[in-house]
Amino acid sequence: MIKHSFLLFAVVLLFITACKPSVSVTTLTGKWKYVKIEHPNASPPDTMKKADLDEVAPYIQFTPEMKFLIVWGGKFLAHGTFTLNGGNMNMTEKLEDGKTRSYVFTVSELTENKIVFETIGVDASKVTALRASKF
Repeated sequence: MIKHSFLLFAVVLLFITACKPSVSVTTLTGKWKYVKIEHPNASPPDTMKKADLDEVAPYIQFTPEMKFLIVWGGKFLAHGTFTLNGGNMNMTEKLEDGKTRSYVFTVSELTENKIVFETIGVDASKVTALRASKF
C-alpha cells in the first residue's frame, strides 16, 4: 500500500512540475499590456479595476538583449535586465542613484499571447498581461 501511495505521489509531482510554463527570451520578447493586477496578500485581497488600468495603460516590454522596461501612466516606472531560471525571471532594476534592486517574477502561465507573473511577500502582486506586439 505504501509503495502505491508513493508511486501516485511521484506521478502527481511529475505532472505538476511538467505543467510549469517554459520561459524563454524568444517567448517573452515583446510588449505586454497589463489587463489585471491582483494583490492577494492585501487585507482584504484587492484587484485593480479595469477602468483604472485603462486610464494608466501599464505595460512591460522585454527585449532579445534580456532588458525590460515597465511603463505606467505614460512614464517609465522601472527598467533593467533579467535572467531566466526555469519559470522565474530574475529582475535587476536600475535605480536613479546608480544602484540596483533585485527581485523575482514567477511565471505561472505563459502562452503566445498571455502571461501571468507574480511576486511574493507582503506586497505580492499577480499580473495578467496580453501581448500587445512582438519585436
